[in-house]
Amino acid sequence: MTSRFTFALILTGLTLAPCAGAYAQPDATPASAPPTAALLASSARPDTDRSKDALRKPLDLLALTPLPKDAAVADLMPGSGYFTRLLSLELGQSGHVYAVIPAEMVARHPQMPQVAQAIAASPAFGNVSVVVTPIVDFHVAQPLDLVWTSQNYHDVYGGMGPETALRMDQAIYQALKPGGIFMVIDHVALPGTGTTAPTTLHRIDPDLIVKQVESAGFHLVTNSPILRNPDDSHTLAVFDKSIRGRTDQVVLKFQKPLRQKSDR
Repeated sequence: MTSRFTFALILTGLTLAPCAGAYAQPDATPASAPPTAALLASSARPDTDRSKDALRKPLDLLALTPLPKDAAVADLMPGSGYFTRLLSLELGQSGHVYAVIPAEMVARHPQMPQVAQAIAASPAFGNVSVVVTPIVDFHVAQPLDLVWTSQNYHDVYGGMGPETALRMDQAIYQALKPGGIFMVIDHVALPGTGTTAPTTLHRIDPDLIVKQVESAGFHLVTNSPILRNPDDSHTLAVFDKSIRGRTDQVVLKFQKPLRQKSDR
């Protein structure tokens, strides 16, 4: 569990350094080169994605998760596919991207997988597969190097309940390789807002995310200030036109240990 003192440090934008060797990525396969502006300039990306780049800062975010070229990654709840496309282009044909959509959401919105399916059908994104799975049984066809979810954790925590969010975290832990990364980006809510802010404002108290994900076995290794906005009052719904697209967002990089405590 993360103490309030530790989380106070996190909110300053400091990076938590992992213990040497315990949480570092395996180095058997060299990481790919950091993403560059050429990634954003790809003709395969739609204009609607390009128009969001200045605010979403994808190069800075992707630089936090260097991946081997043959990496297997999941974009959990991909929405419009913004990061699905970027991850696909970053990895190329030697890697694979799973666009993972919760079956619980598909039951309510049967059209939800259509965007991801259209991406996977495009020759430019031939390394993308669409997976519909119950969120508490998150899994794909192979062990993963990275699970990425952007602006979604609050939907599970608020819409499906804290226990479901915890079971999701536990399933993601099992789906990742030792040393694998769980990247969580979400809109910040005020401390103590519990399940109210996720359902009314589509925000979440970052402390709730950290406590839940760490209780599933992960370690928080980085809290990045890349998407922080001190001018956000945290009291408006994220769809409010005065703040939409410019919300204060927390960027949390968690890691599954390379070895279990009993192996130390």
